[in-house]
Amino acid sequence: MRVYNENGESDIFMSPEDFLRSITPGTKQPEGYGLDQFKRIDIKDGQAFAGLKKDSIFYKLSSSGLINFSDYIFLLTVLSASRRHFEIAFRMFDLNGDGNVDYEEFEKVQTIIRSQTSIGMRHRDHQTTGSIYRGVSSALCTYFFGPKLDQKLTVEKFLNFQHQLQTEILTLEFMRKAPNEDYLIREWDFADLLLTYAGLPDKKRSRMLKRVKKAFKPCSQGISLDDYLQFFHFLSNITEVDTALTFYHIAGASIDEATLKHVAKTVAHVDLRDHVIDV
Repeated sequence: MRVYNENGESDIFMSPEDFLRSITPGTKQPEGYGLDQFKRIDIKDGQAFAGLKKDSIFYKLSSSGLINFSDYIFLLTVLSASRRHFEIAFRMFDLNGDGNVDYEEFEKVQTIIRSQTSIGMRHRDHQTTGSIYRGVSSALCTYFFGPKLDQKLTVEKFLNFQHQLQTEILTLEFMRKAPNEDYLIREWDFADLLLTYAGLPDKKRSRMLKRVKKAFKPCSQGISLDDYLQFFHFLSNITEVDTALTFYHIAGASIDEATLKHVAKTVAHVDLRDHVIDV
């Protein structure tokens, strides 16, 4: 959308829903919008964006909850890099080794992380369209470093920001599936969310979804938001999970539902419900 200020100047912004669409494979823009086609809005400072909670990450980026191109690149970088990558980068650039960085050091952290992620390499400045990366927004800089930008950003505070962002995006994805009055989505909707990023051919994906629907439609228990968040936390530790399951295989042990649940508890520190594992 194109946002105009009081002086008639404009810039291109995205809503949280736009951002979610941009990172979801196979999701189309709403009808009537496309390249160089924007919704024009006039927005005043402090105006809330409909649908966001008061403590939303998007309000830390701007008072309206809208994000510009620089915010977009920053959020993609935060989502695509692991906790471990950020922990290492923070300790590379702080002076005393405590993992805390100042404003200038944080700029270096961002640069090194962007250069190491496929997301950062793909999304570069586009001078022809005016989409130029200008660094972290002033609102977020104030949140991280204080109004005078003279405070230190701890690695714990940044990782909490990353966790909150991931949780909010997953919650938006969950809400897209229109949970029922008990705040549950159907098993095949859960499966559809899991397969979104799998890169499977459409026919194979369709067969898998039909199999899940056939198995659970007669006796659907539903999947809660907590189930969904727990499972994606499990997936975020998939490298360690894969290593653990490989050890089981080498030892000749069977990999059944009980084994998967045990690995989830000991490696990813999450309790997966039996029903989620069944799905």
